[in-house]
Amino acid sequence: MSNSIELAAIPTRASQTPAATTPEHASASLKHLDRVATHSAEPSHSPSISSEAPASTPAMRLKAKVQFATLCWTLFLAGWNDGTTGPLLPRIQAVYHVGFAMVSLVFVLNCLGFVVGAALNVWLSDRLGLGRVMLLGSLLQIAGYAFEAPAPIFPVFVLGYFFNGFGIALQDAGANGYVASLKEGASTKMGILHAVYGAGALAAPLIATEFARMRQWSFHYLVSLGIAVSNSVLLFVVFRSKDQDTCLAEIGQAPDQESETDSTPGAGRNSNKYKQIFRIPALHLLAFFALIYIGVEVTLGGWIVTYVRELRGGGDSSGYISSGFFAGLMLGRIGLLWVNHKIGERRAVFVYGLIAIGLELVVWLVPSLIGGGIAISFVGVLLGPIYPIVMNHAGLVLPPWLLTGCIGWIAGFGQAGSAFLPFVTGAVASKVGIKGLQPLLVGMMGLMVGLWALIPSHPRKVD
Repeated sequence: MSNSIELAAIPTRASQTPAATTPEHASASLKHLDRVATHSAEPSHSPSISSEAPASTPAMRLKAKVQFATLCWTLFLAGWNDGTTGPLLPRIQAVYHVGFAMVSLVFVLNCLGFVVGAALNVWLSDRLGLGRVMLLGSLLQIAGYAFEAPAPIFPVFVLGYFFNGFGIALQDAGANGYVASLKEGASTKMGILHAVYGAGALAAPLIATEFARMRQWSFHYLVSLGIAVSNSVLLFVVFRSKDQDTCLAEIGQAPDQESETDSTPGAGRNSNKYKQIFRIPALHLLAFFALIYIGVEVTLGGWIVTYVRELRGGGDSSGYISSGFFAGLMLGRIGLLWVNHKIGERRAVFVYGLIAIGLELVVWLVPSLIGGGIAISFVGVLLGPIYPIVMNHAGLVLPPWLLTGCIGWIAGFGQAGSAFLPFVTGAVASKVGIKGLQPLLVGMMGLMVGLWALIPSHPRKVD
C-alpha cells in the first residue's frame, strides 16, 4: 500500500512543478523509485517485521523452550551461590579464626571477580559469541568451587570466590541480555528467570545450614560443583559456540537491522561500541541501581543469620530465616506479576521499595525473633519483582542495537553489589557490631528508591 501511495504522488508533484521534468529531477525520481522498490523487496530487514517473527515451527518452539530452561538452570546456580554464604559464614569464622572484617574478604574477592567479568563481557562476547562466553563463565565457577571444597588455607579459599564472581558475571550478563532481546514474552520470561534464581537462593541455605553443623562443612561446595558441572554440560549442548544472533535465528527471531549493521568484526567497532554504551546516562543510573539492589538482597540474605543469632537469640536453625527471605524473593517475582501490570512497573518499584523499608524498620526496632523472621520473608516478596523490572525497563530506555552489551554491564556491575555491600556490612560490624546491619540496609533501600526516581521513563537519543 505504501508503494502505491508513493507512485501516485510522484506524477502529481511533477504536474504542479514543470521544472520536475528536467533530467536531474527525473534521475532523482528514478532513484527514489528504486529505493522504494528495494525497500519493498527486502522485508526481512524491517525492524517491525523482525519484531513479529516468533518461533513459527514446532521445532523452533521446542528449541526456544530448551534455551530458556538452560538459562533458568544457569540462574538457579547463581542463586544457589548467593544463598550459600550466609549460613556458612559463622562456620568459616570459627574454622579460620577470623573476625567480621577478615571473613568479609570472601565478598571482596567476589566483588573483584564481578567487576572484571562485567568489564570484559562486551569484549569477550564480540570475539567468542554468547555460547562460548557462557561456557567460560560456568567453567570458571567449577574452578572456584574446586578451590573451596577441600577447605584450604584462607587465602586460597577466598581466591575461589574471585573465580566464582568472574564466572557468574559472564553468565548473568549473557542470560539477562538474551532474554531481554526476545520479542515474545520478554517481561514474563524475565520474571520467571529471576524467580528460578530465587529458587536456587532458597534451596542453598537449606542444604548449607545442614553442612554448617557437620565436620566436613566445606563438602557443601562439592554439591555446588556438581550443579556447576551439569550447567556447563547444558550450556555446551544447547548454545555450543554460537553467537546471540544465531541462537535467536534458531528460534525464528531475526536480528534487528541495527544489530546487522553493527556486526562487522574489528577492534574499531568494539571501541566504538564501548564508547556508545558508556555515553548513555541512563545506563549508569540503572547499573548503580542494580548494584544497590543486589547488594541489599545478598546482604540481607547473608548477614541476617548472624544478626538473628547474636541479637535475637536464634540458634543453629537460624539459617532457615535466610531461606524464608529467598522463598519470598522467588514468590514475589511470580506472584506480583499481575500487580506490576495493574499499576505499572515504574510505579510498582516505588510502592515495593517504600513498604520494604517499613518492614525493615520493624526488623530493626521490634526485638522479636518470630516477628522479625516473618517480616524478612515479606521483605523478600516485595524486593523480588524489582530486579526483573529493572531489566525490562532497560529494554525500554536503552538503544536496541546496544541492549545486550548494556544489560551485560548492568547485570555484571550490579552483581558486584552482592560482594561490595556485604563487605561494607562486615567492616561496619567489626567496628560497631552486627547491630549496624539494619541501619545500613534501611539507608541503602532509601538510596535505591531515590535512584529509581532519577532513571528516565522514556528512551533518549543516543549519538
